[in-house]
Amino acid sequence: MSTPLGQLPIRRLTRSDVTICADLSEDRGWPREEHKWGLLLASGTGYGIDDPSGKGLVTACVVTRYGPQSGQQGELAAIGMVLVAERFARQGVGRRLMEYVIAETRETPLTLHATPYGRPLYEELGFGTVGSAEMVRGFFRLTGPVPQATTRPATADDLPAILRLDAEAFGKDRTHMITRLPAFADQFRVAESDGALTGYGALWPNMETHVVGPLIARDTDTAKSLIASLAASTDRPLRTDIDVRHGELLHWLKSCGLATVAFNTVMLRGAGELPGSWGRRFAPLTVAAG
Repeated sequence: MSTPLGQLPIRRLTRSDVTICADLSEDRGWPREEHKWGLLLASGTGYGIDDPSGKGLVTACVVTRYGPQSGQQGELAAIGMVLVAERFARQGVGRRLMEYVIAETRETPLTLHATPYGRPLYEELGFGTVGSAEMVRGFFRLTGPVPQATTRPATADDLPAILRLDAEAFGKDRTHMITRLPAFADQFRVAESDGALTGYGALWPNMETHVVGPLIARDTDTAKSLIASLAASTDRPLRTDIDVRHGELLHWLKSCGLATVAFNTVMLRGAGELPGSWGRRFAPLTVAAG
């Protein structure tokens, strides 16, 4: 007798599960994104339910935890890649997995980027809306004046300053994620002024596109300079997710050939607002990691 769907065990996923996670993405019409799955499963904790027939996964997600910045209390955890195989859709397994993750993380505040399809479930589970991100995509063609901030490739010596800058903007320690960027990204660049770092950004491959993220900068002009310098290294379409409060940057990106693809709702459970400084957070590494 087969085990009822609601009683199938939830297990931890590892790097060895990248292929079946990518199969699940493909099953739901998403890109396979094996490169991104590899990063998330290395830096976070994956959870999933195996299909008892041996045909991959019933459902999966990844939770990435970030530690407290010095002098602050508590962690923050980001939930991403929440997927249910098409053959098991609308049978409650997504809710069960989310309830399991909430129980596992206990009192840790949780954040996620919700699609319109997933938002009602997250609201039922106690998540509230704290923002919105606009995904834009297209071939970048610089128009108008060239951004003036000085940028250059990041070096190993820049890492302490990058981590400080990131912790101030994000509000939590992301060392375990940021230190993986040099190997994960095709380009990793910093902006500087008078010998001090004022921003950084990465460009990483995702299927037929290059994704800009994370993008941390002291102001919009610095963000523009970083994007222009990253875009100069690729002939692929660019894709990035910009906080909608950065309207000037979005307008500029659209003038340079990118167009709106989708909107995601930024949601939070267990806290009133996200930590850090949104004014310096222009784009996440990926919406799956907060």
